[in-house]
Amino acid sequence: MTRILGLDVGSRTVDAVWWEDGAIADSAVLDSGFDPQEVGARLLARGDHDLVVATGYGRHAVRERFGAEIITEIKAYGTGASRLYPQARSVLDIGGQDTKVISLDGGGRVMDFEMNDKCAAGTGRFLEVMARALGFELSELGPGALTAPEGVKISSMCTVFAESEVIGLVHKGVDRNRIALGLHESIATRTLSMLKRVNAQPPLVFAGGVAKNPAMARLITWGFAGEVLTPTDSQLVGALGAALHGQSLLSGAGSG
Repeated sequence: MTRILGLDVGSRTVDAVWWEDGAIADSAVLDSGFDPQEVGARLLARGDHDLVVATGYGRHAVRERFGAEIITEIKAYGTGASRLYPQARSVLDIGGQDTKVISLDGGGRVMDFEMNDKCAAGTGRFLEVMARALGFELSELGPGALTAPEGVKISSMCTVFAESEVIGLVHKGVDRNRIALGLHESIATRTLSMLKRVNAQPPLVFAGGVAKNPAMARLITWGFAGEVLTPTDSQLVGALGAALHGQSLLSGAGSG
């Protein structure tokens, strides 16, 4: 019996998939908190593993502390999405601090990708800040946006400037659901442009925590020219890819 732990160490959550005998045996999504490495240690303590493979922005620290193998986020998400949907030709991951768009060939290999890893615009963190500015709980932001007949145009996607713009609109008495829809529309426009730049083809797998936001899911589905597939456990795609990479390493089929 082979047991592999795939860890996706992100800025907002640490996601884990335990892969055993060709299937997911268990999974977890925990808040990163102030010490993602300590969260990772708690997950490792759940049991013995033949191999640990880490991805995400914190993967190098996991390798240094726990001796884990590592895989890039791009390869992990491509591998995980292709396992869930063998027909997938592209992947969109909107996480806590970055957005990744990936173009795949017919066999699940990465052909092209783009990341906005230098700015939080359009990410989960961006939505958290905007929800707070509007007086919403984060879970209320997407549903609230969907109640608006039309969105208010938001001119800036910089988190700091957008927050100031949103606060100004609230003070003018603009309906906050319309503001919320405008924010989602701005993110969708930005994201769809990224997908076009990598020539993303359908089906598209929408992964990451923001895939659970109903307004974002609807806008991406409407705006993308083709089928959009959203996994039930959208936050686990990267961790699954890491675990699958571990399986290929143990079988001798993997490489760095």
